[in-house]
Amino acid sequence: MSVQSVSKVNNITFLLTGFPGLEQEYPWLSIPFSCIYAMVLSGNCLVLHVIRTEPSLHQPMFYFLAMLALTDLCMGLSTVHTVLGILWGLSQEIGLDACIAQTFFVHGLSCMESGVLLAMAFDRFTAICNPLRYTSILTNTRIINMGMAIVGRSFLFITAPIVRLKFFHYCRPHILSHSFCLHQDLLRLACSDIRFNSFYALALVICTLLLDSVLILISYVLILHSVLTIASREERFKSLQTCVSHICAVLVFYIPIIGLTMVHRFGKHLSPVVHVPHGQHLYPFPTLDEPHHLQCQNPTNTQQVPEMVHQTKLSTRGPCVLTMGK
Repeated sequence: MSVQSVSKVNNITFLLTGFPGLEQEYPWLSIPFSCIYAMVLSGNCLVLHVIRTEPSLHQPMFYFLAMLALTDLCMGLSTVHTVLGILWGLSQEIGLDACIAQTFFVHGLSCMESGVLLAMAFDRFTAICNPLRYTSILTNTRIINMGMAIVGRSFLFITAPIVRLKFFHYCRPHILSHSFCLHQDLLRLACSDIRFNSFYALALVICTLLLDSVLILISYVLILHSVLTIASREERFKSLQTCVSHICAVLVFYIPIIGLTMVHRFGKHLSPVVHVPHGQHLYPFPTLDEPHHLQCQNPTNTQQVPEMVHQTKLSTRGPCVLTMGK
């Protein structure tokens, strides 16, 4: 590639889409979005602080919860500057390099979150179906190895298609569908041969999103089978209670992703008004999760958690998207 071509590629900028038709309302929209992001970031930091400083929470299930909070915190940080930048009127443009970097972190962290949810399902399966060997199976060393495997799977496998985005020729109008960069959005604007990226991304989604969801489903089928063999109704309720918050987290993660995937794959002809709300719902809007985990996963620890967490129950789940396919 010549120096002139490289310079031309590096000067490419894209226009981010906020809320079509509501441009005059951005100053007002920025207030709730700023508050939501503040709750997402501060809530996850609070969860990490509580787990770190409270000795009674130094258990495998709370280590996984800390991984989930850290993932959501990083996800919020990766999108906050573009989302609020648009609403505050700072900038609606993003350069190619910055867009590719954001795409890398958004998809990598989404894959990481899926892996953490799978690890949490394995934790609940071990605790309920094999309680006597729980501490010997989920040792600190194994938890660290699982965390490293999740990070490696999340970022190593997406590197190839993300790097290729740098060398594509973008001849279509440089207008993205959301207020952040996504792999499928950039593919839509490219005029180069994108077959490798399309098929690789589809295979990656199947091997991560689909496989993780199937394994989580299997784990809960086995958990349910194990719980039903318990004679006492009260003991059944206690066993299932520890899984409720995790099931909610799984549903909140996977259901919106399925919706966004359907929109991008089968709704390309639809108005941007349809595309934008799906993406905006996934990224800035959090759900009741991590502080809820602190109470639901082990109710006996509720009184030991600082009063701020117990009373506020702040929303801390950040954005999540794994739909890399075109």
